[in-house]
Amino acid sequence: MKVSLSNQSWPIRGHFTISRGSKTQADTVIVEIEDQGKIGRGECVPYARYQESIESVMAELEGILPRLREGISRQELQLLLPSGAARNAADCALWDLECKLSGMSIWQQVATKPAALTTAYTLSLDTPAKMQQAASDNAFRPLLKLKLGGTEDLQRVAAVRQGAPNAKIILDANEAWTVDLYNSLIPELIKLDVAMIEQPFPADDDEALRSLARPIPICADESCHDRASLPSIIGKYDMINIKTDKTGGLTEALALKEQAKQAGLQIMVGCMLSSSLSMAPAFVVAQGCEIVDLDGPLLLSEDIEHGFEFNNNQMLPFTAQLWG
Repeated sequence: MKVSLSNQSWPIRGHFTISRGSKTQADTVIVEIEDQGKIGRGECVPYARYQESIESVMAELEGILPRLREGISRQELQLLLPSGAARNAADCALWDLECKLSGMSIWQQVATKPAALTTAYTLSLDTPAKMQQAASDNAFRPLLKLKLGGTEDLQRVAAVRQGAPNAKIILDANEAWTVDLYNSLIPELIKLDVAMIEQPFPADDDEALRSLARPIPICADESCHDRASLPSIIGKYDMINIKTDKTGGLTEALALKEQAKQAGLQIMVGCMLSSSLSMAPAFVVAQGCEIVDLDGPLLLSEDIEHGFEFNNNQMLPFTAQLWG
């Protein structure tokens, strides 16, 4: 086995702002594993919120290079690295290599027929006026996701609703709300026909959700990483956001999806800001899910070769030239 690690910066169209900060490029780590002339690839996004960086993820991967070169299985990989970005890139590279060596597509591997999906389109955190303009520019999209930040959030949602009166709207507070703010916003957000709210409170301070009314479904993002998260989520949240960078790859993502469904939770599949190479495994998980948020390629000004194609607000199934 030959294994190579590299990092890539993908320029963002404009800028991308959430409650924790703003950036103009998406920085990723790519793992390539070669065997018998076939190359499997996986991409991950180190996320500072989870104490990850390009350097820390590269170090984690370098630490298991000898084992990767030996040809370990995906199951063995789960025991070598914790859930997170580093394992995601390696796990997805092993899936891709498995497909190429076997001659079986990822769809054959997981026994699923791929369907085109409607993805949310994210509106970056900004002033109400600028978010209204962004909503107006994207009013043709059926599903808009709003990044919020606490102060002026009601004005932001009202402005977006005015700019895109027919769109389904979901909100991502990125842990920026308080209980008092939640209680004051919910009646108004119902009037604005908000369909879902993602992670209103900090992941380590979300117990209030057990006793608060949830007339709008609440989705766990930062509070949900892998199957070990589920016991603390059930009873507080109505939905979970599965991201392969949190689960540590497609292997755990599929297992989390199945266990969460059995627990009665709805499923959203999301992504960090990255190229189509990261979106491909997530697209597999997203089949049949309630909400899909895989707009990473739409937010970049440059994407990886053979990236996703979009047609009439539909994200089309990827080709084996990209992954799987």
